[in-house]
Amino acid sequence: MSSEAPPVRRQYLEIKKQYPHAVLFFRLGDFYETFDADAELVARELDIVLTSREYERDVPMAGVPHHALESYLARLIAKGYHVAICEQIGDEPIKGLFPRQVTRVVTPGTILEPGMLTETRNNYLAAVLVDANRAGLAVVDITTGHFTATQFDSPEVASLIRHELARLSPAEILIPESANNQLLITNLPPTSLAPHKFDPAFTRQLLLDHFSVSTLAGFGVDHQPLAIRCAGAILQYLKDTRPNALNLLVGLSTYSTSEFMLLDAATRRNLELTETIRGGQTRGSLLGVLDKTITPMGARLLRVWVSQPLLNLSEINARLDHVDALHKDGVTRAEVRVALKPLGDLERLVNRVLGGTATPRDAGAIRTALAATPALKANLQSSILQSLSSQIDPCPDILSLLQSALADDDLPSNLDHPGVIRPGWSAELDGVMQASKGAREWIAGLEKTERERTGLKTLKVGYNKVFGYYIEISKAAAVNAPADYIRKQTLVNAERFITPDLKEYETLVLNAEERILEIEARLFKEMCAQISAQAARLLNTARALARLDVFASLAEVAARNNYVRPTLVEGGELEIRDGRHPVVEQLLASGERFVPNDIIFESGECVRVITGPNMSGKSTYLRQVALIVLMAQIGSFVPAEAATIGLVDRIFTRIGAQDEIHAGQSTFMVEMVETANILHHATNRSLLVLDEIGRGTSTYDGLSLAWAIIEYIHSHPRLRAKTLFATHYHELVDLANLLPGVRNYNVAVTEDPAGGHVVFLHRIIPGGADRSYGIHVAQMAGLPRPVINRAQEILGTLEASSGKAVKTEPEAQQQIALFPETNPLVDELKSLDISSLTPLEALNKMYEWQKRFGEKK
Repeated sequence: MSSEAPPVRRQYLEIKKQYPHAVLFFRLGDFYETFDADAELVARELDIVLTSREYERDVPMAGVPHHALESYLARLIAKGYHVAICEQIGDEPIKGLFPRQVTRVVTPGTILEPGMLTETRNNYLAAVLVDANRAGLAVVDITTGHFTATQFDSPEVASLIRHELARLSPAEILIPESANNQLLITNLPPTSLAPHKFDPAFTRQLLLDHFSVSTLAGFGVDHQPLAIRCAGAILQYLKDTRPNALNLLVGLSTYSTSEFMLLDAATRRNLELTETIRGGQTRGSLLGVLDKTITPMGARLLRVWVSQPLLNLSEINARLDHVDALHKDGVTRAEVRVALKPLGDLERLVNRVLGGTATPRDAGAIRTALAATPALKANLQSSILQSLSSQIDPCPDILSLLQSALADDDLPSNLDHPGVIRPGWSAELDGVMQASKGAREWIAGLEKTERERTGLKTLKVGYNKVFGYYIEISKAAAVNAPADYIRKQTLVNAERFITPDLKEYETLVLNAEERILEIEARLFKEMCAQISAQAARLLNTARALARLDVFASLAEVAARNNYVRPTLVEGGELEIRDGRHPVVEQLLASGERFVPNDIIFESGECVRVITGPNMSGKSTYLRQVALIVLMAQIGSFVPAEAATIGLVDRIFTRIGAQDEIHAGQSTFMVEMVETANILHHATNRSLLVLDEIGRGTSTYDGLSLAWAIIEYIHSHPRLRAKTLFATHYHELVDLANLLPGVRNYNVAVTEDPAGGHVVFLHRIIPGGADRSYGIHVAQMAGLPRPVINRAQEILGTLEASSGKAVKTEPEAQQQIALFPETNPLVDELKSLDISSLTPLEALNKMYEWQKRFGEKK
């Protein structure tokens, strides 16, 4: 740092040195300025002008207005950056320089500002620590106070961590420096901490001190050392970045992933549980259909339920009982949903009080919510709903406090304006306000009094922040100003004066305003302290109301969409009659009807091979079965006429073509990696949804792989999972003759013999398809007629020359051979280097085969 640099530049560099990994927003007047590399980053990410100071042309600079800070901050945080906010301290400069210090560090996982948060989803900060076959994970949402941890002890620990992070989708992940980032499923870079922040003794003591306990046994983590280290690392991180948020963490809970259905990232993506694959929108996802919640806290809870289906039958049925009660009683359901509207986001409101960031308007919102709860409780009369009603505490003492102490509507959004405390609550405040009132009334009547005294009709009394109160007289009349008027300011067309009396009353008013703000701030802080003391009651009520909101939402969706209550059992049954896809049926054009289908697994049935063309409904059918099972296990009614479902431990899906170029993986490699994961981790209680396995490679390779995979699922003693296997390889229908647990189904198609047109009926019926109808689909898509005609010619040639699959005997338990070994076309195909052929060479080759083998027929 140059000794010639201006003092403010030296001040900036000293502060920046303390926050090397954060973008430093440095307050200068009405702007927050950034410099050097920070300025270049901010200009690029926020699309603002990069400039420089007059006396430092070589120093890049970019700034944002102080009043627009939050919007710019939100954009940087959304991109994963950390931002340190440096403010001016004090009202007067010292030796020409205002003191400055960083007052807060904002990171993606430590946001408290309402304008930067999404109401309907949690904002998680996670910490991960992996040690050989063990891993710890801790998660906190400081906006709700939810703080939980778990530990994994398994050879599959990397996979378990990835699946859990995919479920949580944290905004920020803390890891030790030099840790393996490949475990993390996130688009944002993790936050690396010094290794000592995860030290066993250090983190354990942090937790003991924070909760003021002598042992962690009461939190269930005493024998989970890696979970303790992660939870302690989060505490230390918050202490460094958001110390006021530590007040929000009043407890630590533990959980086990064995309590819930484990869903990997591919399955969550393929089933579009919370967002669509294209666009990442909630509309078009399962959550988009089920979410008719009224409150933000209900919406957040429903998102958690959709991402975390249950495995405990009694817990599922308890949820279904509540939904059932509200489904049957439409009047109560409607009354409950109306009563939920005034509640707002009680959970986050209470946590803002705990964190010391609540505004008068927040306190007013808590008052409104508590005032609405007695009427809501009165609506919960059934025996099932009364159990939930007993958990809702209207907190009458807190409501009475807020009604007595807080002013009525139009509360200010901060404490910079008076009018927060109700008149009559504080004798001290009332006294100051009364004194101020007399002075204000005197000033209000001054204009009339002075006009009458002086006879100057143009005289008027005004006020501005710079000069205070004044008496203004036009230039022409100013010569007649009374002797006791003291000139204060000269304007182009007027003169401004003050009088000793006016100055005295002005002092009374301004001092009173300052005093009123000071008293109101103190009283509001005392009020918040009393609310904080009862935060546990308020939060328990908020969470009970969130559950009620979710139950009412699921009941409302069931009533609107004609869903039924599923029957869940511990066995392996899967019987869905007239099942429908919950999302697709909502997106159909007006007048269109969704074609329902059954899925009834017979005794001994294991794999259902489903053949048929694209656009016929295979993929919809596969997904709807998986979604119906998942909906049942979150406690929702399902789109069907009836459903009996044996509990499923995991749902696996392999659907769609997707590459991961950034990881060096082709579409086919991704397909095989996902399939390998399924075959290694599925059990006989799992549900497998496999669509077009093997299509990413050559026809014979793909067919062979698909055949072998079905055999493996069917015959492996650990597997025999219920499997829906959709395929274009109609040769696979022969497996039903080989393997007793395989059944063939196909999509019903009707064909017009005269016109050659096909109509897909979208009905799944027993039996296998004998062809794929791919050319018909291409014709429907609008391919040129010459292409369609030529494709039909080539298909006929290939079908005539390729032979048929070897017949299999019912007693056979393995594949013998797929194709005749002496066919010259097959021999020539085997010798071809297909990957090096251009499309034109391939067409020429097929034309050659047509001439050679067609003439030999």
